[in-house]
Amino acid sequence: MIRSSLRLASIVGAVAIALVVGLWIIPPLLYPPLSASSLVGVVDPQARIELQQAQSKLQNELRSSLLQGLAGILVIVGAAATWRQVQISRDGQITDRFSRAIEHLGSDNSDVRIGAIYTLEQVAANSPADRTPIQYLVAGFVRRHAQWHDGAPDCPMHPDIDMTLPWLYMRAPDVQAAMSVLGRRPPSLQARRLYLSRTDLRSVELGGADLTEAQIRYANLARAWLPGATLNRSDLKGTDLRHANLAGARLVNSSMAGACLMEADLTGADLRGADLRGADLRARNLDAARLDGAHWDATTKWPEGRP
Repeated sequence: MIRSSLRLASIVGAVAIALVVGLWIIPPLLYPPLSASSLVGVVDPQARIELQQAQSKLQNELRSSLLQGLAGILVIVGAAATWRQVQISRDGQITDRFSRAIEHLGSDNSDVRIGAIYTLEQVAANSPADRTPIQYLVAGFVRRHAQWHDGAPDCPMHPDIDMTLPWLYMRAPDVQAAMSVLGRRPPSLQARRLYLSRTDLRSVELGGADLTEAQIRYANLARAWLPGATLNRSDLKGTDLRHANLAGARLVNSSMAGACLMEADLTGADLRGADLRGADLRARNLDAARLDGAHWDATTKWPEGRP
C-alpha cells in the first residue's frame, strides 16, 4: 500500500513538473516573440505594438489552456487517490469482518455462530476473492457440528426413522443457516466442490438450493426438504434419502450407488445418467421421474412391478 502511494506520488510529481516547465517553454516555442526582422515590413509603431501584444496574448491563452489541463489532471488524480483510499478502507473493513466472523464461529452461543455465518455470506457477496475460502470454512463448520457416523441410529443400514425428529432449523439452527448459505453461494473465482460427506442433515430445508458437484457421501438426508434442488454430478454414494422430498430435483449424472430413497418423493425428479447401482429406489412417484441413461444393476431395488 505504501509502495503504491509512493509510486502514485512520483507520477503526479513528474507530471506536475513537466506541465509547469511546459507553461514556460511551449508557448514561446509555438508563438515566439516577434523580432525586429519579423516586423521589417511594419512601419507604423502602433501596429508593431499591437502585433507584439497579440503574440503575447496567444502565449498567455496557451498558458491558460495548459493550466486548465493541469487542473483537470489534478482533479482526476485526486479522484483516483480518493477511490484508492476508499478501496483500501473497504478491504480493511472486509478483512476485519472476516476475522471477527471466524472468531465468532467458535462461540458457544448458537446465535453468535449464526451471525458469523451470515456475516461470511455478506463478505463473500462483496469480495469474490474470498468466496472459495469462505465456502471451505462454512462447509467445515457443517462437518464439525453435524457429524454422522456409520452405525449410528437412522443411518442407511437401520430401517427405522424418527418421524418425530424436529426440522434441522429447530434442533440445529446454526447448521441449517450454514447449509442455506452454501445452497445459495455466489459463483467463486475458482469453483470448488462442497465436501459434506458423513454429515447429519436429517430434515434439512434446502428447496431450490444449488449443490452441484457436492460430495455428500454416506450422509443422512432422511426427510430432507429438497424440491427443485440442483444436485447435478453430485456424489451421493450410500446417502440416506428416505422420505426426502426430491420433487423437481435435478440429479443428472449424479452418483447414487448404494443410496437409499425409500418413500422419497421423486415427482418430476431428473435422474438422467445417474449411477443407481445398489440403490434402493422404492420411492414414491418414481414413474414421474426421468431415468434416461441411468445405470443400475441386479442389486438395485425397485418398487413392485418395476423396472
